[in-house]
Amino acid sequence: MSHITLIRHGQANTEARDEDSYDKLSPLGHQQAAWLGAHLSDAQAHHPRVYSGTLTRHIETAASMGLPAPEQDARLNEIEYFTLANLLEEQHGVAIPIEREGFIQHLPRVFTAWQNGELDGPPETFQEFEARTYDVIHEIGKGAGPAVVVTSGAFISMVMRQAMGLDIPSMSRLALAIMNTSMHRLFPIGDHLSPVLFNAVPHLEAPDRHYAQTHL
Repeated sequence: MSHITLIRHGQANTEARDEDSYDKLSPLGHQQAAWLGAHLSDAQAHHPRVYSGTLTRHIETAASMGLPAPEQDARLNEIEYFTLANLLEEQHGVAIPIEREGFIQHLPRVFTAWQNGELDGPPETFQEFEARTYDVIHEIGKGAGPAVVVTSGAFISMVMRQAMGLDIPSMSRLALAIMNTSMHRLFPIGDHLSPVLFNAVPHLEAPDRHYAQTHL
C-alpha cells in the first residue's frame, strides 16, 4: 500500500447557495492553491500519482498548484450539501443557516437525517457515499508510489470516519474544521491506511498569510 495525501480544494464561491454557483474557486482560492504548490515544490515532495474529483473547484485547485493533469474520478466528488440542506428544510422545516456559526448545529442534523434515511429523494444515500469513499481510497492505496488527491471537506471527513470509527457528531466537527487547501495524510500501517496528518496548512502559517486560513 502507498501513502495518500488528501487536499481540500481552495476557497470556492462563499456567497453561493446552490451546487453549481459554489463550484468555482475564488481569487483567494487560486492563491491558496498556488502557495501550496510552491510549498510542495520547495519541499521536493514526490507524488507520482495525481487524482481529483470531477468538480471544477478540484480541477482548478490542481491546476493552480501546478500539478500534472489529475486522473479524474467522480467518486472523489463532494456530497451535494446544498441539495441535502434544501431537502431537510422542505421536508422537516429546518432552515439553512445564513452565518457560519449556524452550520455547527446544522451539519450534524443534515448528516443524521441523511444517514437515517429521513430525506426523500437525495442525490445519493449516505450508505452509497460511504461505499464510494471506501472503494476509491482503497483502490488508490493499492497503487504504486505516493498519491496526491484533490477533493473536498465532507469527503475527507468520511475518510477519517472510516479510518477512526467516528460517529456522526465527530465526523461533523472534523468537516467543519477542515481548511481550504489543507493536507491530510493516510499512511499504511499493517493492513490499514491510518491518519498521520490532519488539516496541515504550512503554506499559510506565515503571519501575512493567516487571513488565508479559511474554512468556507
